[in-house]
Amino acid sequence: MRAMCGLAGAFDPGTEDAAWPERLGSMAAALAHRGPDDAGFWHDAAAGLGLAFRRLSILDLSVEGHQPMISASGRFVIAFNGEVFNFGALRTELETAGARFRGHSDTEVMLAAVEAWGLPASVKRFVGMFAFALWDRTERRLHLVRDRLGIKPLYWGWSGGTLLFGSEMTALRRHPSFSASLDRDAVASFLRFNCVPAPYAVFAGFRKLEPGGIRTFDLATPHPDQEGRLSAYWSLADVARDGAAHPFEGDEREAVDELERRLTESVGLRMIADVPLGAFLSGGIDSSLVVALMRKRASGPVRTFTMGFAEKEYDESAHAREIARHLGTEHTERIVSAEEALAAVPRIASLFDEPFSDSSQVPTLLVSELARRHVTVALSGDGGDELFAGYKRYALFADLDRSFSRLPSGLRRAVGSMLGAVPVDAANRLLGFLDPWLRRYGSGGAAGDKIRKLAELLSLPDERALYLDLLSHWKSPERLIEGARPRPRLADTADRPASFPDNVHPLMFDDTLAYLPDDILVKVDRASMSVGLEARVPLLDHRVVELAWRFPLALKVRDGGTKWALRQVLYRHVPAELVDRPKMGFGLPIDVWLRGPLRDWAEDLLSETRLRREGLLTPGPIREKWHEHLEGKRNWHYYLWDVLVLQSWRQAHGV
Repeated sequence: MRAMCGLAGAFDPGTEDAAWPERLGSMAAALAHRGPDDAGFWHDAAAGLGLAFRRLSILDLSVEGHQPMISASGRFVIAFNGEVFNFGALRTELETAGARFRGHSDTEVMLAAVEAWGLPASVKRFVGMFAFALWDRTERRLHLVRDRLGIKPLYWGWSGGTLLFGSEMTALRRHPSFSASLDRDAVASFLRFNCVPAPYAVFAGFRKLEPGGIRTFDLATPHPDQEGRLSAYWSLADVARDGAAHPFEGDEREAVDELERRLTESVGLRMIADVPLGAFLSGGIDSSLVVALMRKRASGPVRTFTMGFAEKEYDESAHAREIARHLGTEHTERIVSAEEALAAVPRIASLFDEPFSDSSQVPTLLVSELARRHVTVALSGDGGDELFAGYKRYALFADLDRSFSRLPSGLRRAVGSMLGAVPVDAANRLLGFLDPWLRRYGSGGAAGDKIRKLAELLSLPDERALYLDLLSHWKSPERLIEGARPRPRLADTADRPASFPDNVHPLMFDDTLAYLPDDILVKVDRASMSVGLEARVPLLDHRVVELAWRFPLALKVRDGGTKWALRQVLYRHVPAELVDRPKMGFGLPIDVWLRGPLRDWAEDLLSETRLRREGLLTPGPIREKWHEHLEGKRNWHYYLWDVLVLQSWRQAHGV
């Protein structure tokens, strides 16, 4: 198998044959961090189609895994970023039917599958994380394909008469036809969600391919349809409907047994590699479970990596150390000082091809750097919160939803107005004793900030608006970008089940469609690939996802605790007392740093003179929040961090 890599390509029928290598080479060079081991290019000048590729070798390190790869018949050409973990079983089936293989890569198996079964039938059988471009030389059709959960990225768009596509926008920008400007609506969406939500991209005219989708462009016609044709080979809505129609029928013990069986298989598939392999270990439920199941499958010690902070309130390294000791892993940890973390902040912007301001990007980058010194592949525990109701905001929503149902709308608004009239600094002084209780709903902000937030939430008209507000940073980002209208997320426009069995599953549905691929998986992909590390996410095997949606809420939330079924599997390997503690998250003390060591950096990026000169952002609301934050009146670090990252990103990328 395999190559975790980067791909790029173009349909540009006006390009002369001699110009293709330089253009494709430039696009591939922009992705060198994703694939430092090898580069490849292929073009058909007569068809006007070229593919570029960068390779991080994981399995089949020989030249037989080189890409772009042409199928045995010569009909198909593929550039493939990712992994198809069940390629061995597919290969055996194809060999039985008469296929012959020259190497041992999953890429070759994918091509043989497409030739034997066709693209839609084949991709439904692929188990993995992938994004690929497949060129059909006979039909002159280009197929862009992305995995079911959106683990691997794929962008596409037209600039003039040229179709550009690739793993990161940085590669598309290298093509001479690229001439797009910022999409102001997408930037407004970024300010609301701290990421640019799919299917949109930060540059006008460009898009992210939808998870679980195949977008096909018929390029044989003189004037191709620029949108192509989108078909879905997997749909979370279908999974949710099927889970409701066919719930798990066994008892609790059987449910936990089946979950452990599925997870063990998923982890085992993701441990296949010809290079050193390890795992991120935070000490939380998800990463501890992944490591425990790795230890169950491994013949020797598992390598684990933890990053901690000198600030104890942000540090989980001691918990991870205890779990590593219990499981007998070969454990490496790094305690990062504030100075080291701060040094990473300014360079973060250059590592992301779109503005991205989830502050946990900093520790994710640092732990990826640590792991890459020792291994080439690391397993991660991402996905457990979305599948098993792990986020604190679910508890907050459930409590607020009860108040929505019990209080008439007029009374709700009156209570909200009354709470909103309480000065935040006075509430902080008088109600500070509530801080420990309020941490149940999240770690950011003191009592006064959270009471003001509650006042805003009580004024909202319905549950959907309530949850959107909980997820939003800048509530009215159009105030910052004149004339802009925030773009909807896929969760806002998706085909949704007509009903859900409770009020938590709709939130999990939305987060799996939007927050997971737009935020969590972008963070993990860009941070790990920036240092040439492949991150694998076994909890997001689509068969695990489908099983989780067959479980009722009682197997996820019980007795005030979350992730019940995952915990039961983990308790079979790790004592409960080592993992049962409040969820910390993976954040940074940004609020304190902005008033201290990051103040000069932030002041430069947020200066009124600079904002007016650059012309994108309206200074007034930003300066108001900056002054209130510096004076300690309000904790606006989430809002300010979004603007700072946007400003830093524009500076780093010359936008």
